[in-house]
Amino acid sequence: MPQPERINYPQLGEVKAPYVHAVKHGDTLYVSGLTAFGTPAQQGDIAEQAEAIFSQLKLIADAEQTSLAALLKVTIFITAFTDIAALRAVLFRHYGSHLPASSLVQVSGLFSADLRIEIEAIFAL
Repeated sequence: MPQPERINYPQLGEVKAPYVHAVKHGDTLYVSGLTAFGTPAQQGDIAEQAEAIFSQLKLIADAEQTSLAALLKVTIFITAFTDIAALRAVLFRHYGSHLPASSLVQVSGLFSADLRIEIEAIFAL
């Protein structure tokens, strides 16, 4: 079995904490939680923040020569269920007919008070 490859994607910015953007093991890519932190959407609503996260996921998919259709599983952390309809619209638009397995968890907060959503992802490569 190949050793895990730890990857930071320069287009996502420098990681300043004890983690990497993703770990590739065999034909699977495990993506750390992504947020809108540091993007223009950081102060936005959940839909704007989710769009920023999907832009990051698309950059990762492109770097790995795959697409969002290769998403196997996402775990979504949100701070409130009040905007769930707006979030679902974003998710359906990006997933198309390639729905991944998914978990949705409400949390009391994320690492910055203005963040409303964080998404972890697993891709098949």
